[in-house]
Amino acid sequence: MKFRMAQALRGTALALVGAGALSACAPLVVGTVMVGSAMVVTDRRTSATQLEDEVIEVKAKNRIQEALGEKGEVSATSYNRVLLLTGVVPELADKSKVEQAVAGIENVQSVLDELNVGGFPRSFSQRTSDVYLASKIRASLVDAKDLFANSIALVAWNGTVYLMGRVTEREAERATEVTRGVSGVQKVVKVFQIISESELANTAPKNPAKP
Repeated sequence: MKFRMAQALRGTALALVGAGALSACAPLVVGTVMVGSAMVVTDRRTSATQLEDEVIEVKAKNRIQEALGEKGEVSATSYNRVLLLTGVVPELADKSKVEQAVAGIENVQSVLDELNVGGFPRSFSQRTSDVYLASKIRASLVDAKDLFANSIALVAWNGTVYLMGRVTEREAERATEVTRGVSGVQKVVKVFQIISESELANTAPKNPAKP
């Protein structure tokens, strides 16, 4: 099952490249919904929180578009009401515009601004590299027998990988170790929300990929 999931994820990334989906895209986000409904069912967030995260992302992206137009390549990723901003803007003033644009979005508990200033626009090969790197990391996480890969979302940006999810301390360290072992990863930034082993045992759904 894990092998088939890994193959599906690799195929998804290649399909994105082949279809030219990267012509003007923001940093690649690989989350819990890439391989179908089974991943959504085993998400450790409640269904209400998943919906809230989707609404947060839509609002953030719309506000950022209004504030910047085509000046920048910015991704807004919400996980359990934590909003992660990644990407690049031409000037420091644009970074401030993004921060102001997302301020006050309903249900956002915190904002982590990881935007870079300068180096815009990026080349097609840089964006393609993000897709390929993210697909390799996702496949490695899926292959790790001691991880619930579908509980981890990741964002790849110029060799820097952001890991998000509700995980235990052990899972956080293991996922970081696996990610660092993937060729092309330059830096890992942990945006995890740590839960206890007992909390996991009481709340985590069973992973259908495991007996």
